[in-house]
Amino acid sequence: MIIIKSPREIEEMKPASQIIADCYREVSKLIEPGITTLEINDFVASHITKLGGKQFTKGYNGFPAETCISVNDVVAHGIPSNLTLMNGDLLKLDIVVEYGGWFGDSCWCYAVGNIRPEAQKLMKVAKECLDLGIARALPGGRLGDITSAIQQHAEMNGFSVVRDLLAHGIGRSLHEEPSYEHIGVAGKGIRLKEGMVFTIEPMINEGTFRITTDDDQWTARTADGKLSAQYEHTIAITPDGPLILTAQ
Repeated sequence: MIIIKSPREIEEMKPASQIIADCYREVSKLIEPGITTLEINDFVASHITKLGGKQFTKGYNGFPAETCISVNDVVAHGIPSNLTLMNGDLLKLDIVVEYGGWFGDSCWCYAVGNIRPEAQKLMKVAKECLDLGIARALPGGRLGDITSAIQQHAEMNGFSVVRDLLAHGIGRSLHEEPSYEHIGVAGKGIRLKEGMVFTIEPMINEGTFRITTDDDQWTARTADGKLSAQYEHTIAITPDGPLILTAQ
């Protein structure tokens, strides 16, 4: 069942998402060669607490850290560690915050130092996929309007869209209905209604869309070892169109 939020409830959801946005504004100053993913994680965890939010990721189904940090061929659910970032790395930082009983969720992609032109293009297209999807999150439309725009743009640029990891509704729980892939057909799928709140989070791969999972049961990688990029926002469907709750 998809839980429709009232305008008041959408307002109540904003603080959690804006704590995330502030985390990105601050942590972006630290992402450079030589820093470890654990140091990034610890900064974000401390900043969430400083702003009055609650981290949710650590302990969720046994996940061991407050953020997911995925580097290069890691698509998602990367576990922060003493891994030192190198010039040319591609980093994805996924943050979840709870505030006042409501959740926000976002992921942002960063270039570490100077990255190769192909990686720059992947980042650019992944962000464009997110933007194109959000632009189609309109009341009266269909979920396939969002997913088809993402798939078409990624594939037109020679990239692929991950199928096995899903976007989701969000509210008083991190994961609500609908759960959906970022591929589809325009005009198909559930009808978009005012008050729906969900993530749009396309994972765009340089090569195959297929992924594998490490022995830790979390770390998801591209099956061919090529790069993956991701951007994610929490959005609400409003009478005026999509409202980006996690906007930076």
